[in-house]
Amino acid sequence: MSELDAQREITTAKEAADDELVLAFGRLQGAANRLEYILGRRIEEECGISHLMYEVLLILGRAGEPGLSMRAIGQEQVLSTGGATRLVDRMEAAGLVRRVTDPDDRRGRLVHLTPLGEETVVRASRLHVENIRRYFLEPLPAAHRGRFAEDLRILSHAARDSLPLLP
Repeated sequence: MSELDAQREITTAKEAADDELVLAFGRLQGAANRLEYILGRRIEEECGISHLMYEVLLILGRAGEPGLSMRAIGQEQVLSTGGATRLVDRMEAAGLVRRVTDPDDRRGRLVHLTPLGEETVVRASRLHVENIRRYFLEPLPAAHRGRFAEDLRILSHAARDSLPLLP
């Protein structure tokens, strides 16, 4: 049994700080935060959009036509409906997305990419892939990269499935 699998009772602050599970999760969170900063900053500098806007453009690109509801965008990004609305308002003002009437619900609105949004997500993705290789893959041994990516997919799906539905 590895130290990560061992269950020991934490009785002091020092034991809490030195616990292998606490340290492992802290490293994951620290790496994710630093990488998001580095990669997000590059997207912002080169493409003029925030990393969150980039993520929404990807979600919309994946969804295709006719687009996604504000609720679906909020669920994907763990945003409240109000937060998603404010973000999409900024993206619409920048010409990246457009709201259209939902063909299945005349009261509803769907968000989809504009041609500028499509162009922006393609340009940002080319840069992003280059930076992912540099900062995310190259530091890892080549033999570990595929397994690491698969483990992250598993963790992401497990966390997503554990989230409560947002109102």
